[in-house]
Amino acid sequence: MTGLTEKEKTQKRRLPGRPKKTVSRSDFLMVRLTPMERVLIDGRAKKAGLRSSEWFRRAAKSAKVFPRFTAEETGWFRMLSGLANNLNQLTHLAHVAGLFSLALKCQALVKKIEELLTKISGNDR
Repeated sequence: MTGLTEKEKTQKRRLPGRPKKTVSRSDFLMVRLTPMERVLIDGRAKKAGLRSSEWFRRAAKSAKVFPRFTAEETGWFRMLSGLANNLNQLTHLAHVAGLFSLALKCQALVKKIEELLTKISGNDR
């Protein structure tokens, strides 16, 4: 006899194989990369001491992705483009007809442009 009771024998016994993970990664995401993108990811993962897949998962969790412009913001840019076109036309007329005749129109247009730029810059992403 070894001197161990039946209870001690069962407590020391471990299950064979690796312990089960609490969270299993069962989903796959296929991503197409250019060779340069792959080299960049592999290089950054190596510097961080991680495998590429682990680096990619961590990067995805901490990445900040900015949404495309909203319909309102797109309208602001379109309006700004139109105002810039008007300003060019007024500049041409100022050269032809004289600057003083168009000064009020130019000031009003510049004010609208400043308002739009304030809206655009105030809407930080």
